[in-house]
Amino acid sequence: MIVLDTSVLVYAKGTGHPLRDPCRRLIEAIAEGAVQATTSVEVIQEFAHVRARRRGREDAAATASDYAELLSPLLPVTREHLQRGLVLFARNERLGAFDAVLAAAAVDSASTTLVSADVAFANVGEIVHVVPDDRGVETLLGL
Repeated sequence: MIVLDTSVLVYAKGTGHPLRDPCRRLIEAIAEGAVQATTSVEVIQEFAHVRARRRGREDAAATASDYAELLSPLLPVTREHLQRGLVLFARNERLGAFDAVLAAAAVDSASTTLVSADVAFANVGEIVHVVPDDRGVETLLGL
């Protein structure tokens, strides 16, 4: 099971970015059942916020809802994940608070991999970080 960060969702629906096509391939593989993936409610919420700035609220809500369905069951984030995430946040200058909590929840879920364009996840030793570029997605798809 892999956990997706917001960047994967944003790039998969975006335009004109080098990570767009690999992220789209990954989302397609998830839809086809070739890869098992999840994310958190917070990631879906952040995606909706980012998407709404460019495409409007109605589109953002519909697309976020589609992602929530595709990636269900969603990763639960608890008070304990918040506490562990804050410890990660305090120890790692490059890791944002949101990302630290997502990483803690991913580790606790026994997920093998966290996929994100944010290279700060590479500093979380308890989980494998994969950048969703061509090489990273090919690795995830076993190509």
